Amino acid sequence: MPDNLQPDPKRWTALIFIALAQLMVVLDATVVNIALPSAQKDLGISNGDRQWVITAYTLAFGGLLLFGGRIADLWGRKNAFIVGLLGFAAASALGGAAVNPAMLLGARGLQGVFGALLAPAALSLLAVTFTDAKERAKAFGVYGAIAGAGAAVGLILGGVLTEYLNWRWVLFVNIAFAIVAVLGAIAYIHEPAQGRNRNRLDIPGVVLASAGLVALVYGFSRAESDGWAAGVTIGLFVASVVLLAAFAVVEGRVKAPLLPLRVVTERNRGGVYLSLGLAIIGMFGLFLFLTYYLQQVQGYSALKSGFAFLPMVAGMIVGSTQIGARLMLRVRPRLLMAPGFMVAAVGMAILAQIKVDSSYAEVLLPGLVLMGLGMGSAFMPAMSLATHGVRPEDAGVASAMVNTSQQVGGSIGTALLNTLAASATTSWFKSHTHSPADMKNVLFVNEGNVHGYSVAIYVAMGILILASVLAFVLINAEVQNHAERAEGDGSVEDMAVPVIVH
Repeated sequence: MPDNLQPDPKRWTALIFIALAQLMVVLDATVVNIALPSAQKDLGISNGDRQWVITAYTLAFGGLLLFGGRIADLWGRKNAFIVGLLGFAAASALGGAAVNPAMLLGARGLQGVFGALLAPAALSLLAVTFTDAKERAKAFGVYGAIAGAGAAVGLILGGVLTEYLNWRWVLFVNIAFAIVAVLGAIAYIHEPAQGRNRNRLDIPGVVLASAGLVALVYGFSRAESDGWAAGVTIGLFVASVVLLAAFAVVEGRVKAPLLPLRVVTERNRGGVYLSLGLAIIGMFGLFLFLTYYLQQVQGYSALKSGFAFLPMVAGMIVGSTQIGARLMLRVRPRLLMAPGFMVAAVGMAILAQIKVDSSYAEVLLPGLVLMGLGMGSAFMPAMSLATHGVRPEDAGVASAMVNTSQQVGGSIGTALLNTLAASATTSWFKSHTHSPADMKNVLFVNEGNVHGYSVAIYVAMGILILASVLAFVLINAEVQNHAERAEGDGSVEDMAVPVIVH
């Protein structure tokens, strides 16, 4: 083996710090949710503006991910990783010290900007660091578990920090994460030199992709608050379609595209992005409704509701590191992803049976465990396959597409399923209310809300079944136990990232 393809002796220590950075980015999407009521009261944020504490982060993050991925390819992933960490820490410090709503919202937007640089840099570092098939399986098993469980961990951490310290610590805690990860990156992360992209940045692509993704994410956010038929909602969706269509045309013509179409048109990667995005739609909707259900109907505290998700976190870790990582070297990716999404759908079907007085042990526990096992088993090969076989100079943008499908999927899931739940609850009240006094009965109101949650969870189950079918039909990669040549001309540079044998 040539020297430049020898495995990095510090790669397993490097994995710790890459995983820590990924955990910070993923949990920050949910850690603030639990603390939001306290922050709203402290800073005097209006009910109309409170959603922006979440939306400011997701808009900047989702809209700039492709740009961040390409910057990582141009600057080098290690450089982008460190700058992303430092920027994220600074933005978190600013948010934690916020004295008014504008300062908090601005800080959350900045977190999203640096998160969009950090997330694809982390995943692409993993892709170019672990090139042996067995080691790659283990590394992506750890990464997949963190990517899948991070959102639930955020709910737990948010509950602990808010209850025992105050809401500002859900932001300040990122400073400690970032400092440890930066020091670890400097000491242990080594990026192969041959993977750098030396082309100029595609400015028209950056503008069109960022504007199109922001319009899409913002459109779903407005649909949640204003309704699907509102003029501004429809206008944003139309603008998104036009901008993203123009982006696709531009990318097919420019010399050095932001997103080379070969990254998404390759059958297996396209199948991963689509099926993973759909699965995330269902999963994020579940977090939303179960949080409401546990706190508003069952009366759980923020801390207790966060810990209620632990069985799902455990299931994801087992599914990703024990099932996914072990079977990935023996079975084809679609035979892990499709059954994984289907097991998660079965978990959803159980969770859809919730009633006002449901027992946690009889309904929520088995449903959450199956959700975790299924999603963990599917995430592992999905994360690996999304960057497997891509040209080294495209690793950053291919990684960004994984994060983009997750971020856009999460935004769509929250808005779509929340709107469906609200509509189902309204319909239930119309058909069951016999007098104005009914709406003052807490049990009656809870029954209507739980009916809405149940309907939305059934829809999420259907989306997971669709993700399972698409994964089985579209993904035709062989077992990932080879380190063959990547897409390209067969040069040494092309072989830095292993490929899937078709």
